[in-house]
Amino acid sequence: MSPAVKRNILLTPGPATTTESVKWSQVVPDICPREAVFGEIMEHISTELTHLVGDPEHDQTVLFGGSGTAAVESMISSVPGHNAMIIVNNGAYGKRMCEIAEVYGINYLEFKSPYDDALDLDALEKYIQSSDRIISHLAVVHHETTTGLLNNVEEIGLLCKKHQIDMMVDAMSSFAAIPLQMKKMNISFLASSSNKNLQGMPGVSFVIAEKSKLENLKEKKPRSYYLNLYAQYQYFAEKGQMRFTPPVQTLYALRQAIQELKQEGVAQRYERYKASWKTLISGLKRLGLTYLVPDEYHSKIITSILEPYSGFDFESMHDYFYSKGIMIYPGKLDGLKTFRIANIGDITSKDIEVFLELLTDYLGNTK
Repeated sequence: MSPAVKRNILLTPGPATTTESVKWSQVVPDICPREAVFGEIMEHISTELTHLVGDPEHDQTVLFGGSGTAAVESMISSVPGHNAMIIVNNGAYGKRMCEIAEVYGINYLEFKSPYDDALDLDALEKYIQSSDRIISHLAVVHHETTTGLLNNVEEIGLLCKKHQIDMMVDAMSSFAAIPLQMKKMNISFLASSSNKNLQGMPGVSFVIAEKSKLENLKEKKPRSYYLNLYAQYQYFAEKGQMRFTPPVQTLYALRQAIQELKQEGVAQRYERYKASWKTLISGLKRLGLTYLVPDEYHSKIITSILEPYSGFDFESMHDYFYSKGIMIYPGKLDGLKTFRIANIGDITSKDIEVFLELLTDYLGNTK
């Protein structure tokens, strides 16, 4: 029997706390990733990920070695042509997509929306209609990890369908928990990674798209070498391999994590997350703390909380919790002092209760 690994509680937006079995699944005999058997493992992973949001007959998951931003950058840099792309910016990760587009010189328009309120679909449609550019694509973050705001991608997808726009979705912190169906929601391209709700290890990211839309990228001049989406898709289709060295052990962990997700069920995992969120919110209210996003627009996955008093020292609180085996995360909003608590990963409401007890003690001793 394998020795137990110290369990830390990660209340961060990812990486998340993993199971013992996911950790130990990385301990495998060394293997050359160019062996056919390892290609079969990647094919299995790709198919299983596709099943979560689409149909492997028509859709394909393209795997990359890299963090989630690698998949988003691949999507943003590879898909748009000369026509304009709208990027919805209502948080740090919408802003990041704008920064990626800027680096690649992509013809884009930034649609700004409040970080703590639902997207105004009427305003977005007017923005589309009033543009003097031909708009071919729209990119949006499904779940803004900055705050916990959940964008209604199904309604945005209907709007895109009406105006014949391909929608690209950053589903980094929603995939494998919040229900997503690409065809139903008119999602053309979706990006996510291994280390959030999938509860795997960091190091694998992926783009899921219709095979026909991936094939349509063939004639586009590449903007990136490593992150060329079509080249990665085509190489795997021909050789059953990534073009470059894959993160071998991380992929074994992802295979195990997917198996555990199937055992739990996506809907059941989200219910577990939501139960932890309810425990968290109840505790925050009891302590008089304020969180930013109203419940009706909240993902129930990540919560951005206002610092409790003037002169609050987040680093001091971080170090206190770190000493107790609990990791927390700073805020990511310019001009607003916040910190974030996530309730994803292999944790339960009992772990949140432990956090709240320690938070009560900490605030009582530092105010």
